[in-house]
Amino acid sequence: MQTIVIIAHHAVSLLNFRGLLIRDLVKAGNRVYCLAPDYDAVTRRALQARGATPVDYGLQRTGMNPLRDVRDVARLTRTLRRLRPDVVFSFSTKPMVYGTVAAWLARVPRRVAMVEGAGYVFTTTTSRQTWRRRALRGMVEKLYRFALQRAHRVIFLNPDDLGEFVGLGLVPAGRAALLGGIGVDLDAWRLAPPVVAPIRFLLVARLLREKGIFEYVAAARQILQQYPQSEFVLLGGLDTNPGGLSRLEVQAWVDEGVLQWPGHVPVRSWIEQASVFVLPSYREGVPLSTQEAMAMGRPVITTDVPGCRQTVEEGVNGYIVPVCDVDALASAMCRFIDAPEQISVMGQASREIAERDFDVRSINKTLMGYLLK
Repeated sequence: MQTIVIIAHHAVSLLNFRGLLIRDLVKAGNRVYCLAPDYDAVTRRALQARGATPVDYGLQRTGMNPLRDVRDVARLTRTLRRLRPDVVFSFSTKPMVYGTVAAWLARVPRRVAMVEGAGYVFTTTTSRQTWRRRALRGMVEKLYRFALQRAHRVIFLNPDDLGEFVGLGLVPAGRAALLGGIGVDLDAWRLAPPVVAPIRFLLVARLLREKGIFEYVAAARQILQQYPQSEFVLLGGLDTNPGGLSRLEVQAWVDEGVLQWPGHVPVRSWIEQASVFVLPSYREGVPLSTQEAMAMGRPVITTDVPGCRQTVEEGVNGYIVPVCDVDALASAMCRFIDAPEQISVMGQASREIAERDFDVRSINKTLMGYLLK
C-alpha cells in the first residue's frame, strides 16, 4: 500500500476530473488523501464514499499575492510532512507549481504534476498580447521552471504543450510524458439519439474570453439572420480569471435572444438535447467537455489550436476552423443546418473515436503507472 496525496484547486474538480482515478487507486489498496481549499459537506462526503480522505488547505486560486503564496506553500509543506505520502500528484496551475514545490520541501519520494492546459498566459492572440500579459508570462515561466524541474514526472495532455514546455526548458525532456485526454466513463456517458429538430448548438465552458465565447455569439447572430429556427446554448459559470466575462455581458446576449444561458449546471442532459457541440477555444489541454459530447454521439466544431485539434478528425466527426474566425465558425455550423443527416453520421464517428481514444479506464491505468512507479 502506498500513500498518495492529490492536490487540487477546487474540491469539485476532484470529483469531476479525478473521481474514477481516486476510486481505482483506493481499489488497488492505496491510501488516498485529497487536498482542496473549498470543501463543502456534499463534496467531502462524496470523496469519503470513494474511500479517500478529504484534507483542507489554503490556496488563492487566481491572482498572485507573494506573501499569501509563500505562506500557503509553507502550510502545505507542513501538511505534507504530517501526512508523509509516498506520492504527491498535483494538477491545475497553482497546485501544480506550489504543490510540487511543497512536496519537494517536504521530501516526498515521488512528485508528479499534470499540465491540463498551458493556461491563460500561454494563450495568445494578436489583440490580447499586452505588455502586462507578456510580463506575467515571464514570471509564470520562472515559476513553472523552478517547480517542474523538481517533479519526477510531468504529464501533458497534448503534444503541443509538451513540446513548448520542453522547448522553453521548463521541463526536462526525459521527465515529460504524453497522456492524451483524461478520458470519460463510456458507460455513464452513453450514445444518445441525434437531435435534428431544432438544430441546437451547445458550448460548454468557463465564461472566459479565451474559450471563444465572443466568436460563438457573433456566429450565432449571423446564422439567426438566415436560420431563425436555430438555437444556441451556452453552459458555464462566471470566472475570476483575467479573461472572465461579466454577468451583464452574458445576460445582454440572453436578452437579445442570441442564446440561452442556464448557467453552471450539470451538462449531461444539455448534451443529450444538443445537435452539435461547439468549442471555439483559443487553447486547451484536451477538453473534457468535448470528450463527454463525443461519447454521447455529438459532432464537434472546434478550433485548430493545441488540445482542440486532438478531438476532431476533419470531415469525419466534425470540423476544425481557424481560431477567432467568426465567418469560418458560422460556415461550419451552417453545414449541419443545410445537411442535418450529417449530425447522426458524424455523431456516431465521435462515439467511435471516444471509445478508441478517451476511455477513462484505459487512461487511468496509464496514469496510475506514472504515479505508482
